[in-house]
Amino acid sequence: MADVIIIGSGPAGVSAALYTARAGLNTVILSMGSGALAKAEAIQNYYGFSSPVSGQALAQAGIEGAKNVGVHFETGEVVGVGFDENLIVETAAQSYQADFVILATGSPRATPRIPGIEAFEGKGVSYCAVCDAFFYKGKNVCVLGTGEYAIHEIAALQPVAASITLLTNGEKPSAELPDGVMVNTTKISAITGDDRVEKVQFADGTEIATDGIFVAYGVAGSTALARKIGAQIDGNKIVVDENMATNVPGLYAAGDCTGGLLQISKAVYEGAKAGMEISKLARKIR
Repeated sequence: MADVIIIGSGPAGVSAALYTARAGLNTVILSMGSGALAKAEAIQNYYGFSSPVSGQALAQAGIEGAKNVGVHFETGEVVGVGFDENLIVETAAQSYQADFVILATGSPRATPRIPGIEAFEGKGVSYCAVCDAFFYKGKNVCVLGTGEYAIHEIAALQPVAASITLLTNGEKPSAELPDGVMVNTTKISAITGDDRVEKVQFADGTEIATDGIFVAYGVAGSTALARKIGAQIDGNKIVVDENMATNVPGLYAAGDCTGGLLQISKAVYEGAKAGMEISKLARKIR
C-alpha cells in the first residue's frame, strides 16, 4: 500500500513525486522506462541551462533527484486503474493500492490509421472494455492490439462475449493469449458497417463479421486509463480542475495528457501543483 502512485516518469510525474516524497508520503513511480523527453536530442528553451542539454541527461537528472528524496521507482506496464476502497493500479504483473494516483504518461498514443475507426467510435468501436463489456453480452467482438494492454481488455470481455478475436494488424502477438481467444494477424484494410460496426476487412481480401472492436493498441496512455475509472475526458485530454484533480476522488492528472502547451515547463508546473495539493490533503486526513 502506497500513499501516492504516479504513472509516468517524465517531467510531470517526477516533479509531483518530489513534492509528495518531501512531504513524507510513500511515493511510487511506475513506468515503462524513458519517455518522450529522453528522445529529445537537445533542449535549449528550459530554465537553468546556459547551453543545450540532451533530453536523456535532463530526464536522468530528474529521476536521480527524486530517488535522493526517497521516491521509489518500479518498472511495469500499467494496464488498468480502478477503485475498491482504495485506488488500484494494475500492471501486467501485479496490483498496487494507493490513496492518491497521478496520471502523467504524456499525450495519448495515436489511434491506428485504419479507415473506419474514428467514424465508428461509440458505434461499435470502444476504447474501454471495463466500461462497455456489458453491452456486448453474447456477442462476437474483436480486440485490436498485440501486448499486455490487449490481454487486459480481453480479460474484461471473456465473461460476457460469445467470442473474442485478437486483431494484430500485421504484427505478431507479444503476450501470451488466454484459452479460447482466436487470433488474426492479417493487415487490416478497413472497418465497415452501416449505422454500427459490422465487418473487419483485411488486405488479403478476406473479412470477418463482428459486433464490436475494442482498441488496445500499444501501451495504455493516461487518457485510456482515465476512461477505465470514469474520469472525464474531453477529446484526447483529461479534464482537471485548477488543482489538477479529476472528477474521480483521489485521481489527478498532469502534463501533456491534460492538453494545452506541450512543453517541459508546463509539465513540471502541473506535476508540482498536483503534488502540493495531494500533500495538503494527506495532512488533513491523517
